[in-house]
Parts: sequence; structure tokens; C-alpha cells
Amino acid sequence: MAKAPAITYTCTECGWTTHKWVGRCAQCGAWGSLDEENVARTPQALAPASPAKPITDVSAEASVKQATGVSELDRVLGGGLVPGAVILMAGEPGVGKSTLLLDVAARAAHQAKSEGKAPVLYITGEESASQVRLRAERIGAMDPNLLLAAESDVSRIIGHVKQAKPSLLVIDSVQTIADSGVDGAAGGVAQVRAVSAAFVALAKEASLPILLVGHVTKDGSIAGPRVLEHVVDVVCQFEGDRHSPLRIVRAVKNRYGPTDEVGCFELTEDGIVGLSDPSGLFLSARNRTVPGTCATMTLEGRRPMPVEVQGLVVPCAGPPRRTTSGVDSPRVAMMVAVLQSRLGFELDRRDIFASTVGGAKASEPAADAAIALSLASAYLDLPLAPGVIAIGEVSLTGELRPVSGLSHRLSEAARLGFTVALIPQEGGTGKAGSSKLPHGIQARPCADIVDAMRSVLPVDQ
Repeated sequence: MAKAPAITYTCTECGWTTHKWVGRCAQCGAWGSLDEENVARTPQALAPASPAKPITDVSAEASVKQATGVSELDRVLGGGLVPGAVILMAGEPGVGKSTLLLDVAARAAHQAKSEGKAPVLYITGEESASQVRLRAERIGAMDPNLLLAAESDVSRIIGHVKQAKPSLLVIDSVQTIADSGVDGAAGGVAQVRAVSAAFVALAKEASLPILLVGHVTKDGSIAGPRVLEHVVDVVCQFEGDRHSPLRIVRAVKNRYGPTDEVGCFELTEDGIVGLSDPSGLFLSARNRTVPGTCATMTLEGRRPMPVEVQGLVVPCAGPPRRTTSGVDSPRVAMMVAVLQSRLGFELDRRDIFASTVGGAKASEPAADAAIALSLASAYLDLPLAPGVIAIGEVSLTGELRPVSGLSHRLSEAARLGFTVALIPQEGGTGKAGSSKLPHGIQARPCADIVDAMRSVLPVDQ
């Protein structure tokens, strides 16, 4: 006699499971969120479909990466799409996920047509087919080899795949797809788990690369159960401020490539465009000498990103304000305290504003020197010399501490035309020593922030 299936209770908010019903989830703390599920017993052993063989006899030709036609996305993926890979692209609403993947689908369709391959299938579960067409016309993503279907049932989607046999499948989005054999509404824990498992099985069976669009919650995490991130092969996070045209794609999980690469895009009226050199968005005119500005070089993964930090120090009539945008507020407060204690600047009765240009983020400690120099320049009302860039972490004692990837940062600074780099004294020797500095840039090792300021500002006055 067959045994009855085991009964478990799963939280609809986070996916936590237990064999006994409780009123409150022990993992996320949600009340009344546990639903009953029937789970089959452990399956019996069956004969394998094909015997195991030595790994040296396994062919890797079927997993050769195929370029998407978008160089910035290929950079993040590690070279392109791997057949049978499932890639999840998550981000906030309106950040440009659908626009980017529609552009990728059109480019892949055009390339597949020229190579005599199968078409590309785009499944939309949120919008109608006519709405997707309007976006495709706006961004220039019209191609007859791009097939479009508005479906929200996973069985029908699999039917489309069996019929069209596409070379690439795009699902927008996974939270809108439902399995009729699973209880619950689309987007729930049980539905997302079943749908994602079906797509992964489809990708591996047909060696079909699949791009999934995913939603995020209010705190920025991917909506749905954590199993969604575990079963897919690549998880990409799409980031960007709705008030800035800059969009950044970073891989937080990648089974086929690195996770320390980022891709930069610019969102325009005509679509989304890859930026191989985004420095124009982050730097103002470098031939100007304006008090309160200083450039630095941050690292996004392995990619150096130029950032211009601007500071403003003005007298205040009431309680002093500390306002920041694009920089870390605690680090700005630390730099203010260092300037007061080490240089005697009277900042306790001044309003202090610190910001970055173009919506860039400068949250790593390497931007400390630029923050301190921009505030000192604004306080003294004296501009820094043209072509100066500051890189280094400032400790509470005022010491300029070394940072990682200094030689990589200096190479990018030299390419952008900077001529003088204020760096930590320890960074002036060794692997990043002056003998290995890129051509066209002069390094000025500084022991502390006082030395750095004396080399570019008359702080003794």
C-alpha cells in the first residue's frame, strides 16, 4: 500500500517550512502566513537514463558562450549567454529591466536570423503584446525573427517553446506566471517555486538560455522564495536612481563567470544604451578650478569608476545641518571631525553639504580623501589645482591609509587625463610604486590628510 504524502506548512512570505502548524513564522515573523502543502515521500531508486562517465570525456562544446550584442551585459555575464542557463534580472519598477531585455531579445533575433538559427521568443505576462510592440518601436527593437506572446500560464509557455523551438526565451516577469496545478495566486511562494523549477527543467532539457525578469521588495531584495535565487544560474541586480540616467547591472551570483564585474547603461528616451566610458556622467569640466570639488576613483567590482565629490560649507543661523547625497553620511561626519581636530577648522557652526555629480555613489572608504579635500577647499574658498585626484581612506587620526586596487585606479585616472594623484604613503611603494605608475600621472604619497592638503591647499593660512 502506498504511503500517504507527508504534510508540511510553508510560509507564503519567506518560504520557511515546518511539519507542524504555528501561528507565526519562525523565520520572518509573519502572522497567519503558513499554508498546508502535501509533500511526497522520498522517491525510490531508478535506473539512470545514461551511465556516469569520466569528466574528461564530457564535451564542453555545448556550453560555449554566445554574445548578446550588448557589450556591457556580456561583461557582467562573463562573455555572453550559456546554452541551458537561467538568468534572473531583478530590479525596482521602472529601472529599465524590460527595456534592456527587449533590446537584448531584438539583437539576438537579428543575429540568429543572419546565422540561420531559430527565432527568439519573448513572453510578456504583465503587459499586452501591443504595449510591448510600442516599446519596441520606440527603442528600435523591431525584428521579424522576434516572436511575441502574452501568456501567464507556464504550461502554455512550454507549449510555445515546443512549437517555436527558440534559440532564446525571455520571460517578463516570473512573478506573473502561474502553474494551474499549484494552489495560490501568481507571485506566491508556491507558485514562484513551481514556475522557476519548470523553467530550469525546460532550459536544461532543451539547452535553451532563459532570461527571467524578477521583482524586488521594498527593502531591495528579490521578491518570492529564496529558492528562486538558488535554482537559477545567474542573478543580476539592476540598480539606478529614477532621477538619474545612470543604470548599473551587477552579478550577485554567476555560475559561469565572475561576480565582481558591473555594466553601465544610460536610460534615454530612445531606450537604454551601454556606456563603455561613463566618466562623462560623473565628472564636470576638469579644466575649471572651482572651490569645493575633488575627484576620486572608486571601484565597482573590478571596474574603476570616476566620481567627483562636491562640498559646500556656509555659515548657519540656527542649528548646523549636515546634508549628503551620493556619499556615506557617517563618513562625511568623520571627515568633518578630522578636519576640526587635526586642522582646527571651525565647522561646528557651519552648514555642510556633500554630494556627488551625476547620481554616482561614493560609499567606499577610498573616497575619504576626496571628501575631506572638497570640504577643506570649500571652507578655505580655494580651488584645487586642475588635474588632481585623491584616493585613500582617512582614519580618525588623520592618517591616509592604503586601499585595494590602487594601480588599477591610477591607470584609469591617467586615461581620463588626471595628472596628479594624492595617494597613501604606503601605496607609493611596492606593487603600486612610482616605478610602475602609468604614463602621464604623477603620484604624491601622503602620510596623512594634512600632508595631502598642504600639497594642494595653503592650509597653514
